Amino acid sequence: MLTKSGYSLAATDLSCIRDDRVLFEALAFELVSGQVLLLEGKNGSGKTSLLRILCGFREADSGDLHWCGDAINDSAFFAQMAYVGHLDGVKKELTVVENLKISLALSSPGQYSIAQALNKVHLSGYDEVLVQALSAGQKRRLSLARLLITENVLWILDEPFTSLDKQGIALIETLMSEHCASGGMIVLTSHHDIDLVDVDVLRINLS
Repeated sequence: MLTKSGYSLAATDLSCIRDDRVLFEALAFELVSGQVLLLEGKNGSGKTSLLRILCGFREADSGDLHWCGDAINDSAFFAQMAYVGHLDGVKKELTVVENLKISLALSSPGQYSIAQALNKVHLSGYDEVLVQALSAGQKRRLSLARLLITENVLWILDEPFTSLDKQGIALIETLMSEHCASGGMIVLTSHHDIDLVDVDVLRINLS
């Protein structure tokens, strides 16, 4: 299991162009263990594009990314990163547990067992329920439960509070605070003003 300390993610002079439009340029930041980077800005400002660059889904048009001081050019970074997109990314024809077993098979085991993770996200008793029968908020909490059963230092989250009520938002904020307290780090987009206990939150507005 990874020891979540001493990690860093740094960007230097990043730019992103889409359809001949500059979304952002000369972007720089450094995130270290225990910190959160919140990306803010109006729709179309480049928040999701930046997340896609960090995840390796697309390349930046210029600039560099470094993980723990080294250029991101091998699988070491991606093995320590977990992404939850704007969509839930779960298989609706499978059960709750089957979805989590797939995630676990593709990653290293994390701090929590499947049963413990379901309890943490308030889905205990839903083990054999088909995902298609869950509410939108329950599907969202299931997608985030994948973070708890796998070992990842960096969480990259695109609008993690989508479809969640106040209680669901508070729950996810608690899980995020716990992750950072253990030395993890998070990059996220959100239209919701996050409230994290004892966490250093950095902000970048891309508008």
